[in-house]
Amino acid sequence: MRTYDLAIVSNRLPVSVVRRDGKLHFEASSGGLATAMSSLEQDDKIWVGWPGIAADDLTDDEKDLIIAELQEQGCYPVFLTAEQVELFYEGYSNDTLWPLFHYFQSLTRHRNEYWDSYQQVNQLFAEAAAEVTATDGTVWIHDYHLMTMPSMLRTLLPESSIGFFLHIPFPSFEIYRLLPQRKELLEGLLGADLIGFHVYDYARHFLSSCLRLLGIASHQGLIDYNGRTVKTDAYPIGIDYEKFRKTLNLSSTKNSIASLTTMYKDMKLILSVDRLDYSKGIPQRLEAYRILLHDFPEWRGKVKLQMIAVPSRTEVKTYQELRDTIEQTVSRINGEYGTVDWAPISYQFQNRPFEEIVALYAAADVALVTPVRDGMNLVAKEYVASKQNSPGVLILSEMTGAIDEMPEAISINPSNTRSVAEAMNTALKMSRREQLRRISDMQRRLKTYTVQAWGADFMRQLESVGGDRDQQHRRRMTDSLRAELIETYRSSDQRLVILDYDGTLKNFVSTPRAILAKPSIKLRRMLKRLSENENTHVAIVSGRPRKALDKWFRGLPMTLVAEHGAWTRYDGKWTNVETDFKAMKKKLKPVLERYVARTAGSEFEEKDYSLVWHYRNVAPELAYVRAGEMKRELIELIDSDEVGVHSGDKIIEIKPNGINKGYAAAELEALYPSDFVLAAGDDYTDEDMFKELPEHSYTIKIGSGDTKARSQLQTVEELGILLDELSRIK
Repeated sequence: MRTYDLAIVSNRLPVSVVRRDGKLHFEASSGGLATAMSSLEQDDKIWVGWPGIAADDLTDDEKDLIIAELQEQGCYPVFLTAEQVELFYEGYSNDTLWPLFHYFQSLTRHRNEYWDSYQQVNQLFAEAAAEVTATDGTVWIHDYHLMTMPSMLRTLLPESSIGFFLHIPFPSFEIYRLLPQRKELLEGLLGADLIGFHVYDYARHFLSSCLRLLGIASHQGLIDYNGRTVKTDAYPIGIDYEKFRKTLNLSSTKNSIASLTTMYKDMKLILSVDRLDYSKGIPQRLEAYRILLHDFPEWRGKVKLQMIAVPSRTEVKTYQELRDTIEQTVSRINGEYGTVDWAPISYQFQNRPFEEIVALYAAADVALVTPVRDGMNLVAKEYVASKQNSPGVLILSEMTGAIDEMPEAISINPSNTRSVAEAMNTALKMSRREQLRRISDMQRRLKTYTVQAWGADFMRQLESVGGDRDQQHRRRMTDSLRAELIETYRSSDQRLVILDYDGTLKNFVSTPRAILAKPSIKLRRMLKRLSENENTHVAIVSGRPRKALDKWFRGLPMTLVAEHGAWTRYDGKWTNVETDFKAMKKKLKPVLERYVARTAGSEFEEKDYSLVWHYRNVAPELAYVRAGEMKRELIELIDSDEVGVHSGDKIIEIKPNGINKGYAAAELEALYPSDFVLAAGDDYTDEDMFKELPEHSYTIKIGSGDTKARSQLQTVEELGILLDELSRIK
């Protein structure tokens, strides 16, 4: 199978396969996403997705034919059975995710078989993408149907660049938390390098859910996850602006516009175009129009609402009921306010050709775009793009992603039907000059950030994030560096091994209490072998108190450095630095005690030369707020260059600036001159150590993030394996 540099993945391909008269036909789609993807600079690309026909209906020969024909058109199919389409697409995607993400939790259905099928199909998509993508290629995954695919693909193509874009809203945490598989979806998305949303609010909701459900904090939209940096950002999708301008200049479109203008010459035309869906707020829109006719009777006989509802999921009961409600409401309003020669509403339940829609956009005096929730809403942008030196007013729901880009629109709350009616009255009365000004301002932005620009922007960012990832990969310990380290250790005359404890030799525990953090028997045995090796000196350099280290490592021939260098044990005797911290401790201790009292789950640890506030068990968002508050208060209270306030892994630590692991490491290196030096640590305190040691040292950071260390290992377990191998070399 040939592989490509770029794979685009979506639930549906831009080409659909249909069976008519016993034969297979291939029909191309001209949607906005297809336009954006076709304009990308990468020539070596392929589109992966479902071809629109159930695999049950196909013979093996027909599948081969479909694969061959689609590959000619730059596509690769994922075949799904009718049952998979029902459970994955109609089920989990559209009966679970769609309503919940649009804040219709009462319409959300949860079934285990939905979720099982969703995972199975996402795995099929991941395998198909991996099959046609180069090992170091790029994959751009689209939308809510494929939210677990990024992590699945990461397993199959660990060196690839993976982007994901969500085309619907990401809900607030209070809504998202209702989803049974909430953690699994977040973990699935975090397999990507770049996660895009239409607007910043959706990205913020995602980051909040990651923090509160996974305990993963972000910084400026960046998340450190499984040794990688994941970027989140907002990319508001545009439209193919030039397509609308060209369509306006077609003679057929001009004729349609002229006919509509003549038809409504003595009337104002309000246009409503939507796919039939409960998220579009169509019943509320009709009620607002009824209020307009009731409260502003001067518009009766002088205004027409042209409502087009594009059929969608017509076999689903909820949508059937919605259609019935809409049609009954239209009939009631027409019956109540209509006359022999005027019907207030013209309603059509059908899809209209593109040229006809553009003509309607151009002729309409007002566009009524009032979803109760919408990821972006391109109808608003299409309406504005279709105005060629002609007036028009856009009434736009504040619940759409588009509202941030279109401040010239009349912004409304779709649930406040009276205010929507008043907005229609304002729009119908607005001066031509004001209409032209607003339209012109919006068009200026639309023609700049088109759907093509959106696609190129996302790909540039993905390439940039991929470069950052490659840089991180270069810092990871390679097989060759590992082999060199082991051989240097084997052949050296004198060896010095300096090791941090928490997060380096031992995974973090939920509390600072020593009993939970003590070393395992296996770890003690390994350290014993290592420290008893001839000409090998081992030192534990930790932030832990000396009593804990004494107890844990009693009987082992190692140097112990406690409290980041405040205390050192050589040959069984402890010595300490000469600095007075008692007065400062007395001054600051009440502050930490107060924060413990008002922050459930936090703990306060007092050491000889430091104070530590632990917040590993605090609700993440509260912890973020409290840590910031505390740090600001402490810095103001200390008012001294001799004492520092430091943020660590779920801790705030206050200690003298003259005490750090860098000084301790330099002292050890001077005391035990060695031709082999290894130092390992996981946090900011260990960076001082990496900086002070000689260049030939093998410095290792455990985990991800920027570091002064020569290389990185991702887990405590990886370091344990390396040290165990060294300990067995005689």
